[in-house]
Amino acid sequence: MKGLGERILTTHVGSLCRPAALLEMIIDGVAGNPVDQNAFDALVASSVKDVVAKQAEVGIDIPSDGEFSKPDFHNYILKRLGGLEVRPVTNTSGGLYYPKLAEEFPGFMQQYGGMYRTMWLPKEIPAAKIEAALKAPIPRTVVTRPITYDGQELLQQDLDNFAAALKGHDFADAFVPSVTPSRSDAFPEEVYSSEKDYLHALADAMHVEYKAIVDAGYMVQLDLGLPARNQVLYNNPNPTVEDLRRASEMQVEAYNHALRGIPKDRVRYHMCWGSMNTPHTTDVPLKDLVDLILKIDARYYVIEGANPRHEHEWMVWKDVKLPDDKVLVPGIVSHQTNVVEHPELVSWRIQNYASVVGRERVVAGTDCGFSQGWSMMRVHEEVQWAKLAALAQGAALASKALWGK
Repeated sequence: MKGLGERILTTHVGSLCRPAALLEMIIDGVAGNPVDQNAFDALVASSVKDVVAKQAEVGIDIPSDGEFSKPDFHNYILKRLGGLEVRPVTNTSGGLYYPKLAEEFPGFMQQYGGMYRTMWLPKEIPAAKIEAALKAPIPRTVVTRPITYDGQELLQQDLDNFAAALKGHDFADAFVPSVTPSRSDAFPEEVYSSEKDYLHALADAMHVEYKAIVDAGYMVQLDLGLPARNQVLYNNPNPTVEDLRRASEMQVEAYNHALRGIPKDRVRYHMCWGSMNTPHTTDVPLKDLVDLILKIDARYYVIEGANPRHEHEWMVWKDVKLPDDKVLVPGIVSHQTNVVEHPELVSWRIQNYASVVGRERVVAGTDCGFSQGWSMMRVHEEVQWAKLAALAQGAALASKALWGK
């Protein structure tokens, strides 16, 4: 990675707010309305070019394609994996499931659950289209045959669009997010003899995507958050730390199986605590899982650090030695609040991490994606760019403090 160890580089977690015209076409697809595929593909290509240029303009050193071709950061894979049958289930929950928080903050969670999916959608998109997409059935996936990777054409289209957009720019590196092989599809036991076999089959399939991304010259970012969190949560509304650790150990093994043969220095692993603008009082402390995270065969660990429930956790690295070949990419600005961090605050947060792991092993990032899906815009698009600009300005201040230049 060009420039690492010479100054503080900047990046983010991948998903960025999609422009209104592109978002409207994605919403049409989710709602089941006809979409002109050629027009969509052309709009994705031009939008990726624009968003890469904008990242360069605000000072991001390690950009992504914004995940602009995908309806969201995780269910996009349903069009790329074979062996899964989609059986729609009526959407009654709104997609927000945090049972322990619902017990602790019932009024807040009810009100927030009714608004979080639409609060920052562009006003140009007709309300009727948004309503239709919100009422679209939730995809429930069932394992019906051995899992395969069938998404080579869609993946190559993403890689080609990104390559074209990067031409003429001088970035330190570039990355492509990809979902982890940690799913909870129904009835895997009808095809696989054990959960481990099922996870390893998913890992074999995702290995194809990871390798293609790295072979194309990009870093791959494994993206789902806390290992096994969702899998445990849906089966056990009140999991203990031990429950999460047991399930996560099997997930980490599957991650590493998927990453076999891929150089660690081309791998980023992103972990967050659910991303939502909720109280986060039920989050598992980093200290209780950090040893498992470090077992993942990645060089770069993208971990929340601006979330006020976790900002203090830079101090975890006083007691936990970061291996010499690892680099932290802490969240220095939040994706959850429309308050734009001051560059001096950004610099201070960066220097906290540098004080415990060394200036050469810190890259400044964000807590999570600014829009992990069509209905998951966390801030207004204008604020997103102001935050990324503040991240770059603060990184420059930190570089001056840490290197004297």
